[in-house]
Amino acid sequence: MSISKNQLKLITSLSQKKYRQKHKLFIAEGIKVVNELLNSSFEVATIFCTDDFDCNLSDEKIVRILETDLKKISNLKTPNKVLGIFKIPKEKQLANKGLIIALDAINDPGNLGTIIRLCDWFGVTQLVCSKDTVDCYNAKVVQASMGSLTRISIYYLELKTYLATTKLPTFIADMSGNNVYKTILPAESVLIMGNEANGVSKEVRKLVSNKISIPRFGKSQETESLNVATATAILLSEFSRFKV
Repeated sequence: MSISKNQLKLITSLSQKKYRQKHKLFIAEGIKVVNELLNSSFEVATIFCTDDFDCNLSDEKIVRILETDLKKISNLKTPNKVLGIFKIPKEKQLANKGLIIALDAINDPGNLGTIIRLCDWFGVTQLVCSKDTVDCYNAKVVQASMGSLTRISIYYLELKTYLATTKLPTFIADMSGNNVYKTILPAESVLIMGNEANGVSKEVRKLVSNKISIPRFGKSQETESLNVATATAILLSEFSRFKV
């Protein structure tokens, strides 16, 4: 079966955030990511796949296509058997408990996808994003999250308003902050990670009293900063030590 013009138009449009929001749909690619979504609470709209992809779905939701057609619709350099269109779930209510990661204007899809995976790894179930953070249903974010998107609740909101009203202690990663290895970190708190180029914004800084830093151990002491996803991994590891 070939892809219809309307299907092709829809798939192409979902590369843009405004159309993902309009249709309440997003794209996932590759066997692992698609299977993770199929085995989760996410609802599938349509699966476009080659004949050798197995899934237990009703025929009306599966479109069997040739590899040449899959290449036409794929965003991957090497398409892997399947592209799925899934429905964006309704946002759950944010619970102010446990460790929450908050992101201030994270722009890179790979960084957001990796941070979603890190939340999954360290048992963080809620991720708060400022409204200018990259869309978590961007195809590159979905790909980088490797299925962890299905297990993390993600909220896009006015970060300043949230931080001004939360009763949880708040922390920002800051080069001038206290050494994280010498700081007692509460199991229930909010950790704010900032933009790749500019860090945490001035407006957000004013709302947060606790600053923590990852000390440099290299002899040169000239490394300017860590990648935001790398820094998140280190800090999550430290916060998690206090839960054990």
